[in-house]
Amino acid sequence: MRTLVIGAGVSGLAAAGLAGDLGDEVLIFDRRPDAVAPVAIAYPTASGEWTADLLDRVDRVVVSPGVPEHAPEVRDALVAGIPIISEIELASTVAAAPIVAVTGTNGKTTVTRVLADMISAGGRRAVATGNIGTAFSTVAREEWDVFVTEVSSFQLRFIDRFHPRIAVLLNIAEDHLDWHGTLDAYIAAKANIFRNQDAGDVLIYGQDSDLAVSAIAEAAAELVPVSGFRVPAGGAGPDGSGAIITRHGPIPLGEWRDPAFVLDLAAAASAALELGTDLEAVAGVVSAFTPGPHRRTVVGTWDGITWVDDSKATNPHAARAAVDAFASVVLIAGGRNKSLDLSTFLNRPSVRHVIAIGEAAGEIVSARQPAPVDQAATMEEAVAMAGRVAVPGDTVLLAPGCASFDMFDSYAARGDSFAAVALAHHGVTA
Repeated sequence: MRTLVIGAGVSGLAAAGLAGDLGDEVLIFDRRPDAVAPVAIAYPTASGEWTADLLDRVDRVVVSPGVPEHAPEVRDALVAGIPIISEIELASTVAAAPIVAVTGTNGKTTVTRVLADMISAGGRRAVATGNIGTAFSTVAREEWDVFVTEVSSFQLRFIDRFHPRIAVLLNIAEDHLDWHGTLDAYIAAKANIFRNQDAGDVLIYGQDSDLAVSAIAEAAAELVPVSGFRVPAGGAGPDGSGAIITRHGPIPLGEWRDPAFVLDLAAAASAALELGTDLEAVAGVVSAFTPGPHRRTVVGTWDGITWVDDSKATNPHAARAAVDAFASVVLIAGGRNKSLDLSTFLNRPSVRHVIAIGEAAGEIVSARQPAPVDQAATMEEAVAMAGRVAVPGDTVLLAPGCASFDMFDSYAARGDSFAAVALAHHGVTA
């Protein structure tokens, strides 16, 4: 079989490696010559402008998540009738252990990490893979008891037989419309996570998300609802007294009350318990839970003002959850918008003042008017402005609601910059 891999990032190179191991004749294409140069010894490669001639004699295409459906290389393959699959689809064809797949507009990385820890604490070998960082194809032929796989809408768009034993759909809100084109297309891609499930499988879904609830209406799997606010019938959520109630028993929540994190813990616990993980093992992981970096991370408190890094809030849904978690917010927001409505979080009751940054600064200023808003050209300027307008009791919150790639290489680099500048602003050496 001749396989064309489009995209030479982590996912694409892992797919090329697996396809090659399976005996395929592999060709790798990436528009960036520097991306294919390191692997040109191992595989035939092509780079630069796309040409449809590369599809000659190709039996299938494996497309990387960073290549949108409207890209010429994908469009030409669709027109030619050549099967297109994602890297997770390829990996799933050789995975011997059950797959637990996790998706959602927000929270999927946290759930994937926590769920793998819970299963491991229960005595089984679980690996966190997929969109979380380690490509599924890298580990798919290894001996594991469970694959816990974070899957994005990009990866789910091009599946065929991908079939998780347990699927987790946390929420759906507007995101990545620059990639999918429409909200309906984005929802359809997310819904592919349960497309191949049947009555013997389990679908855990976020009941707090109207779009997720409507998306699962035709699902064939057993349904387990989860919530960050209440205990849904037949599912899991907080009881209001410091515990998550699940179908398999209660789990102490400890200090966590933030609905976004409670939802994540309820979903992870439900998936682990449905796999037969011991309740005590699950509870132990919940008790030790801390969010990952750049997720409501407190940088410091000075003069009664708390500075918080939530750079991972790369869409309005996540940014809204972040601002709703605090009583009075001076918000630093902006970056590269993904064709989304930013007003949904900019004008929440807790937002007292906004500092707009990045390419979307003009949109933010327009969406925020006539409420207080300033525009900053750099992170240093944004922090200085926030320091001038914040008063005791405020939270200065970096929750951009946008991608980072206009000013930074990643959301992590953006969060690191905010933290470093905030520390320096207060005379603290990092």
